[in-house]
Amino acid sequence: MKNAFADTHPVVNLVYFLLVIGLGMFCMHPVCLGLSLACAVVCAGFLRPKPGKLLLGVLPLVGLTALGNPLFSHEGVTVLCYLPGGNPLTLESVCYGLAAGTMLAAVVVWFSCCNAVITADKFVYLFGRLAPALSLVLSMTLGFIPRFLEKFQEAGQAQAALGNPPPTRRARLRAALTQVSILVTWSLENALDTADSMRSRGYGLKGRTAFSIYAWTRRDILLLLWLVCAGGYVLIGVALGGVSWTYYPAMAGSFGGYPGTVFVLYAALCLTPAAFGLWEEHRWRCLMSNI
Repeated sequence: MKNAFADTHPVVNLVYFLLVIGLGMFCMHPVCLGLSLACAVVCAGFLRPKPGKLLLGVLPLVGLTALGNPLFSHEGVTVLCYLPGGNPLTLESVCYGLAAGTMLAAVVVWFSCCNAVITADKFVYLFGRLAPALSLVLSMTLGFIPRFLEKFQEAGQAQAALGNPPPTRRARLRAALTQVSILVTWSLENALDTADSMRSRGYGLKGRTAFSIYAWTRRDILLLLWLVCAGGYVLIGVALGGVSWTYYPAMAGSFGGYPGTVFVLYAALCLTPAAFGLWEEHRWRCLMSNI
């Protein structure tokens, strides 16, 4: 069943993803990072049809960054051991690498959820009047990604139909470059056709009206109020330094008191699509049981 959060107003979707992506990128508290990644994984299970491949590709980033950061950064006061080159391996550098990897993985998952919810038509609706050129470019880019993969497979199948697969690495590399050339040519032609079509329809002209299927409902207003209140509370906590965390030269931060309530509101904010989808599914089952 499709999650109902994708059917809400585009402004609600935009505010939500601006909050979770922004907080996930700039709040480096370990609790916030863990909540961001865990909630992103949960929401991906609701918002994306097949999140397994994405998670298998993203989660190794945490380990790679945690292992790579100590090789280049040797700051910190807690020395665990010394590397063969004589540089110290510190606990702070390991923890910062783990935090950076968690942040990167969470942001990638959040962007994948955003791509599944905010479609090309929503981009045009949100930014078509403010920045028509940027809105058109973004919508075309989002549409090109899945179509580009499909065309790549079609080009490979067409090349294979022309003859046997190339036996040598050089021949396979040449065939791959041919596929890339075909895709670049197709994408440029498709972009020009789309731009000419939109221009012929008067897209971007001053005073042009546009049809929209999106209308504000009571649930959209309530959701937006919830996002503004919860997101505002978390942003105030971040601005006041209540959830600040330092890794160098020694790790220091806070967990209880005011930050504790920020963590709770932050988790509830991130899990909004999952909770909303479960609630709508429960309502649907109740309605069907009464028929």
